[in-house]
Amino acid sequence: MEKKATFGAGCFWGVEAAFRQIDGVTKTEAGYEGGKLDNPTYEDVCSHTTGHAEVVEVTYDPERASYDELLQVFWRKHDPTQRNRQGWDVGDQYRPVVFVHDREQQQAALASKAREQASSSAPIVTQIEPAQTFYEAEDYHQQYLEKRGRSTCTPALARAG
Repeated sequence: MEKKATFGAGCFWGVEAAFRQIDGVTKTEAGYEGGKLDNPTYEDVCSHTTGHAEVVEVTYDPERASYDELLQVFWRKHDPTQRNRQGWDVGDQYRPVVFVHDREQQQAALASKAREQASSSAPIVTQIEPAQTFYEAEDYHQQYLEKRGRSTCTPALARAG
């Protein structure tokens, strides 16, 4: 039975591309989560008034890809010491966040965050929150980099620590 995982790690284009490479991931969708407006548009989210983060909802087969594997990709895809910014992207929609779908994911995410903090000299600001309503982003955001023959939209992030 497939499961869902939701991650915000900056611009969703590169995050989605990274998760699409994992064997066992059956679907990815760029979208918005964690805000107060129903059915937000990209323009709404970029206005910094909705509270939504750019996220990727990952559908995966837990027999082929574990949640811990997904968390490893998540931690490597962003700088968890940067609040409301990732690389060139600045704003609250780029905040690092894990939206957990159940208690098992919450425990795994908290343990994973603790391991990351142990290897970082800077505070990890990544939030771990209960999953909220996921709103799919506009079609042009889906598989954005793949459609353009690219694999990333940001430079490699240097880890603090």
